[in-house]
Amino acid sequence: MAWNVFKFCTALRALGSIMIVFVLAIIGVTYYSVVIAHYGPSLFLGGFDSAFSVVALIVFHSLLVMVMWCYSSVVLTDPGGVPPNWRPLTDEEKGDADPLVGSGYGNADLDSKQLVVPGDYMSQDIRFCHKCKQFKPPRTHHCSVCRRCILKMDHHCVWVVNCVGALNYKYFLLFLFYTFLETTLVSLLLLRVFMEFFNDGEIDETPGTLAATFITFVLNLAFALSILGFLIMHTALVGANTTTIEAYEKKTSPKWRYDLGWKKNFQQVFGLEKKFWFIPAYSEEDLRRMPALQGFEYPTRPDWELPQRH
Repeated sequence: MAWNVFKFCTALRALGSIMIVFVLAIIGVTYYSVVIAHYGPSLFLGGFDSAFSVVALIVFHSLLVMVMWCYSSVVLTDPGGVPPNWRPLTDEEKGDADPLVGSGYGNADLDSKQLVVPGDYMSQDIRFCHKCKQFKPPRTHHCSVCRRCILKMDHHCVWVVNCVGALNYKYFLLFLFYTFLETTLVSLLLLRVFMEFFNDGEIDETPGTLAATFITFVLNLAFALSILGFLIMHTALVGANTTTIEAYEKKTSPKWRYDLGWKKNFQQVFGLEKKFWFIPAYSEEDLRRMPALQGFEYPTRPDWELPQRH
């Protein structure tokens, strides 16, 4: 019998805010080790040490602000849910639609026998969630942890105690990006202290400070290496305009209906306004002219055709 990870959804719910406290604790011990224990006091040494400490602390605090901004945005932003009684629009209701926006969701009045079968998402024009008892937009999946359907769901992240979906996926990616930069910086800044301890066997620090420095170095190095893997994976997903769930579902399909090329795929996540690419926000203009950012409609390949029913 296959192992079903969803049996542990109750345990994931129980973690709740514990993970947020854990993340804040890691940030706290990191701040103590870098700023209070080492590079803060070095500001008063003069010469190169002071100049280097100034630069290091400016970069450290700048990245820390971005990490906290992106993290809070992922945690507090609703990933996107399906409104009650939502149903696909009929052709008459749509009117003259953009030819690049694929509806693919037929008429909402079809009986239940014509609804999509789980895992067979490309064989039908319409999809229905039997747990929520309602229709769901394209690229929407039911989250067993949140107990609701999430627009363009990627996964449920324990670290942010939230689903990652259409409305906060960009924020999640930026959180990974800035966290990787911050943890890498911290690892490099503490590497000198860490190496001095093993090379000389003596260091002018209290046991508590030395322990905090050691823990901070190991944690940040481990996070930097693991987050690098996640960044590489999600960079590939963004380039193909797919999510973690969709990548698993379409692994046997040679073509993907939403793959518009890397540039347009990137814009579907980060928007068109370049000045907003590196902050957890969108311009009002992008939100107005790009329905994909709202999570309900997505442009499809012009050469894509839905499989025929038999």
